[in-house]
Amino acid sequence: MKPKNLPNDESASANITRRNQELGDWRGETLARVRQLIHEADPGIQEEWKWEKPKSPGVPVWSHDGLVCTGESYNQAVKLTFVRGASVKDPKKLFNSSLEGNTRRAIDLREGEKINAADFKQLIRAAVAANSAALAARAASKK
Repeated sequence: MKPKNLPNDESASANITRRNQELGDWRGETLARVRQLIHEADPGIQEEWKWEKPKSPGVPVWSHDGLVCTGESYNQAVKLTFVRGASVKDPKKLFNSSLEGNTRRAIDLREGEKINAADFKQLIRAAVAANSAALAARAASKK
């Protein structure tokens, strides 16, 4: 399913673009919009394509100093799961799913729902900062 002869980041970007087009409905539009906001929030973010299996097309992943969030599409929702969401400040209460866990948090977007661009970008930056802090702490503990 991955395009051949492309570096990993180009291959991932191509897979994400193709997935958004294949969805062909509000879910593809929503994933494309949040993807744009993620890149606006952090131009250094890297796109990845993970967990591709025979019965699963794979999942878009955005990383910076570790995994920031995934973008999954379901029939009734687009789910953005933040790996370190529980340690990220969310003053605008964007997280509305997976709230019971100790580590991750998610945002479920349903058809017709809009996300506040400025608030979402702030959340992306906070998630990147949490990753960077964890990476620095791991590096310091190894010294």
